[in-house]
Amino acid sequence: MGMKEDVSVSSDKHADVTLKEDIIVGKHVFGNLYGIDKNIASDAEELRKIVLKAVELSKTRLLDIRVWKVGGKKGGVSVIALVEESHIAVHTWIEYDYATVDVYTCGQNSDPWKAFNYIVSKLRPRYYTVNYADRSSISIRVFSGR
Repeated sequence: MGMKEDVSVSSDKHADVTLKEDIIVGKHVFGNLYGIDKNIASDAEELRKIVLKAVELSKTRLLDIRVWKVGGKKGGVSVIALVEESHIAVHTWIEYDYATVDVYTCGQNSDPWKAFNYIVSKLRPRYYTVNYADRSSISIRVFSGR
């Protein structure tokens, strides 16, 4: 997903902007899951295992994983995996049969789609939405005074 060629753009006679192939490749897949399995949504250890497998599938390196279980009417489980390439997060709201999934990776070889799809397959929603954002940088060098 990098640019294949340098591209020069002149905004005026005093500056050239050159886009280079050396960029940060950011891929962000996120979505909302409706009608999820309550048993899985409330099982902190099972959600932790699901996120750990998602880390493996995304081809990222785990730095840390944390799990929180929150009680009450709007309670649920949050699992956040900090990976060298960014993060994977799952948040559930048990009484609402609802979850959000956020998989953000940096790197040409990472695969947030595999991680997202795996998490969805394990939470078994009746319906879900998915969004994708290209969060890649572009390298711009400005040269002035030819």
